[in-house]
Amino acid sequence: MSTTSGPTFNRFESPHLENPYPLYGRIRREAPVFFDEALHLWIVSRYQDVRAVLMAPETFSSLNIFQSPVPPPPEVLEVLMQGPQGLPSLIDDDPPNHTRVRTLVGKAFAPQRFAALEPRIRALACSLLDAFAHEGQGDLVSCFTYPLPALVIGEIMGVPRSDMDQLKLWAEDLTLFTAGTASPQKQVECARSFVAFQRYLGELVQERRREPKDDLVSAILQARHGDHAPMSDAELVNLLKNLHFAGHETTTNLLGNMLVLLLQEPERWRELQADRSLLPKAIEEALRMDSPVQGIMRTTTREVDLGGERIPAGARLVILFASANRDENVFAEPERYNPHRADISKHLGFGLGIHYCIGAPLARIEARVALEMLGEQLRNLRLLPGEGFDYLPNFSHRGPRRLMVAWDPA
Repeated sequence: MSTTSGPTFNRFESPHLENPYPLYGRIRREAPVFFDEALHLWIVSRYQDVRAVLMAPETFSSLNIFQSPVPPPPEVLEVLMQGPQGLPSLIDDDPPNHTRVRTLVGKAFAPQRFAALEPRIRALACSLLDAFAHEGQGDLVSCFTYPLPALVIGEIMGVPRSDMDQLKLWAEDLTLFTAGTASPQKQVECARSFVAFQRYLGELVQERRREPKDDLVSAILQARHGDHAPMSDAELVNLLKNLHFAGHETTTNLLGNMLVLLLQEPERWRELQADRSLLPKAIEEALRMDSPVQGIMRTTTREVDLGGERIPAGARLVILFASANRDENVFAEPERYNPHRADISKHLGFGLGIHYCIGAPLARIEARVALEMLGEQLRNLRLLPGEGFDYLPNFSHRGPRRLMVAWDPA
């Protein structure tokens, strides 16, 4: 097939926004690797090709993955230039510097650190549920799945509770900004939020340098390993921005997608409540079936063959985790929800290789606690009839913006 054409790939159009998976299936069959002229991107959709990209960071670079393929308007660039110019850090970096940062951050992100947080996560979830459990119906996104990850990552980072609402607003603008669908005027507003967010994080880093506390920022600042240089302020600001976004927005989307899957078929929810040992597998199957991160960017460092196509050096790609996770050549009956499947561990919901999500243990704990406590405190939880799901028009991230449910109040 031609390397300059392929299926129409407008993820923002209905019905693809609500359900992109039929489109992904068509791409896998007709053009598993193709160049989309409108997006200025190569689209990679099959499991074997996505996996090949993830496992070859020397050929498929992570640098500048957040840079839009279409440059923003000049007035937006002018605002962005007013803020600190951050350095790549972890998710948008390559070895050897990625190896250095991952090693330092890994010391602060030890799984046992997150495991010790479970009682606090449970307490935060209980506090949120207590505020609305008596009402009998509501929007679970605004009441629970959005604020819970925000409170958790805020406490981990050492953000004062009084500042968390402001950080949530900045995160919302960042999500809209990265979606690439906002008007130029709204992009300017979002750019101002982004600059303010960076400055706030810079001040937080400076405070922890002067006066360390028992939080993630202090732990990263104090991390040392061999002859690795400690992280600079610019690196740490970019890292914290990414960690806050991943720990908040991505986990919110994981919770929302998971609940949609479970509540659309009430028997799935009842099965979980009857046997809590199924929770870990249910979370993994939700990650496979409706990945909160649909895909991510890469840039080729040399000319390379992929999926039968010759891709030039310097080309930008988007690798579709969400499509790979439903590849019929890898997963048995990929369109069917089955937490008992033998191939469940192959999913790419948290990536693979050197960029595997460092916060995956925390996300899994939050998801499990959320499912446990919703089952305990919202009896007979169910979707409200006639209510649809409203998804943000974002190329990379997917999750319901509202989830209207009802339950039997105590």
